Amino acid sequence: MRYVLCWLLACSLAASAASPRETAPGAIRASFITLHDGTRLHCLEAGTLGTEPTLVLIPGLTLPAFLWNEQLKLFSAHRLVIAIDPRSQGDSTKSVAGNTPEQRAADLHEILTIRHVPRMVLVGWSQGAQDVAAYLQQFGTSQLAAVAFVDSPVAGGPADLDTNKEFVRGLLGRLPGYVEHPEQYATGLAKSLFRKPHPELNIDAIIAQIRKTPIDTAVTMLIMDLLAVDRRPALARLDRPTLVIASADSELLEAQKSMAKMIPQARFVSVPETGHAVFVDDPTTFNRALQQLLDAATAAGRSAQ
Repeated sequence: MRYVLCWLLACSLAASAASPRETAPGAIRASFITLHDGTRLHCLEAGTLGTEPTLVLIPGLTLPAFLWNEQLKLFSAHRLVIAIDPRSQGDSTKSVAGNTPEQRAADLHEILTIRHVPRMVLVGWSQGAQDVAAYLQQFGTSQLAAVAFVDSPVAGGPADLDTNKEFVRGLLGRLPGYVEHPEQYATGLAKSLFRKPHPELNIDAIIAQIRKTPIDTAVTMLIMDLLAVDRRPALARLDRPTLVIASADSELLEAQKSMAKMIPQARFVSVPETGHAVFVDDPTTFNRALQQLLDAATAAGRSAQ
């Protein structure tokens, strides 16, 4: 139930605003990046652009970038870290079209161009796993130093109607509850993300962010994310260090294990006693695994020189 909920609900700036500026180490700054079609994407950034690959963090469907705050602070000592509110989420522009992983991947590519990011480590949580796969399919790995999939396999699209019937049935069966009772649903989603108490988090703020995505848009995103396209073939293009990290209680744990086995340089990590937001429930284990991925990306980059 928890995981299905999460699946469902799971630029130009002025030069002074777009460029890194002097801030205290780990300080998070907010900005908007305007894309060529006028879409304004809200981003949280920390650190500065340097020789180390930029760390790019993508949240789940309707979920806010600020859930990555600890990673923004921790990993920005030696690199630029960016967490994105994708189009139609959070404080970003609400789009009537283009609410697909493929468009969000194109948005990401444009962000990298605007911010002059040469190489990145791309981390996709929940819905973000589909965005990572779509990015691989469209742009390959030339700008990637490493990749992480967080508590989500890459979707099989229409094939899942046959191979994953129970998951799809449960997913679609919950749509009426979301459409008819969106506030109740958003509250349930926000609380379902975590298995442990987090008094430092403002649950009401998370609920408010979830509700910023229009209902019809969120339903479209769900269908396009999970049931419209088989993005698994994109994994064949993945020739970079990869982390697949999952909650040990994930309903799709076996699918994530199988996905990791398909990727030559993948490491699989299962995190016990965590909810869908594994990086919030157990940041120590998650951050250690992510640091190991960053170290592997650095080592691979040096050996390639």
